[in-house]
Amino acid sequence: MACEFPEGWRFRMTGWRKFFILVFLVAVGVMIYRLVYGLGAATHLNDQWPWGWWIAVDVLIGVALAGGGYSTAFLVHILHRKQFAPVARAALLTSMLGYILVLIGLFMDIGRWYNFWRPFLVYPGSWHSVLFEVFWCISLYTTVQVLEFGSIVFERVKSERLKRVFDTMLPPLFILGVVLPTLHQSSLGSLYVVTVDRLDPLWWSLALPIFFLLSSFFVGPAMVTLEGSLAAKAYGRQMEIPVLSRLVKVGAWVMFFYLVFKLIDLGYRNQFGHLFDGSLASNLFLVEMIGGVLIPMIMFAIPSVRNSSKGLITASILTVAGVILNRMNVVFTGMAAAMGGSYFPKWTEFMVTAGLIAFAVLAYCFLVENFAILPAEEHVPAGKPAEAHTTYTVVG
Repeated sequence: MACEFPEGWRFRMTGWRKFFILVFLVAVGVMIYRLVYGLGAATHLNDQWPWGWWIAVDVLIGVALAGGGYSTAFLVHILHRKQFAPVARAALLTSMLGYILVLIGLFMDIGRWYNFWRPFLVYPGSWHSVLFEVFWCISLYTTVQVLEFGSIVFERVKSERLKRVFDTMLPPLFILGVVLPTLHQSSLGSLYVVTVDRLDPLWWSLALPIFFLLSSFFVGPAMVTLEGSLAAKAYGRQMEIPVLSRLVKVGAWVMFFYLVFKLIDLGYRNQFGHLFDGSLASNLFLVEMIGGVLIPMIMFAIPSVRNSSKGLITASILTVAGVILNRMNVVFTGMAAAMGGSYFPKWTEFMVTAGLIAFAVLAYCFLVENFAILPAEEHVPAGKPAEAHTTYTVVG
């Protein structure tokens, strides 16, 4: 049962990493201030706007952008599309870190944070609450991802018994790792179904849970692509363009169904007149749908575009930006008229988000430099499928 820890844990200290450490330390100070003095002192939240920047960015956007973990796991481990295996571990890592940040963001947004443990208990009627389901699913899914990552940890921290235990757990964990996200990704949309008389009808729909789920799935390949491009640049590697090209093609099909379903939904609810009325809401909705869905979908569908690094990265940036704008529109633009009052985040709210992102970047760098996360750059013999030779390596 004894564990043999490897020698020489690595973490290259660069100027950027020193900057991220500084940002994170400042954010820790801000978070301590928020916990001591409360939301009123640390944020600009008010009775009209009880949900603000942290819910929009650290939770709704964070959960959506972490969708690359479950979408890639679904393709690789459930559908057995092993051609996507080279990016599976990196997708798991970025998703796991994303969900850890989501939990921290949720904790920071709890008014009486010292009662954070109460949702873990089942009270009479609590099972009817969408928030109860979201909290449990996100907590369980984060736990599942940490356990999945345990199999990677014990490849380097030598313990044959623990390695066997974690490997044995992987099949049921993969299943849970696909089922749980479909529940809470859609349930985040359900939170806004009850705002039928407040959320702008361009975004409100009984199908909002389905829209949230579909968008979290198609943004996954885009996030995996951006993560892969940043890792390639940071560590002097080649992008996995053949793998990513096929992955974003899957995302493009989901984007197509999302777009068609959106148009059908708008037509069914007679909202096409509102769509082109020139209001701020309609203009932002058009930017979201055209710039964040239609254009990148077409780019992903063109082989010459998706088979080039510039085309892949550009279309992926548009896709990610479109999903971010969608969640911001739901939380802010679509609710502005009904909420009344005013709200603009305090600098401390921005600082906490920046600190969480800095922490994720530093954690990602440490983990890929000490554990086999990224695919090894090796020659694949002619006629052999690439997935049959997928091995992972430590970089740095």
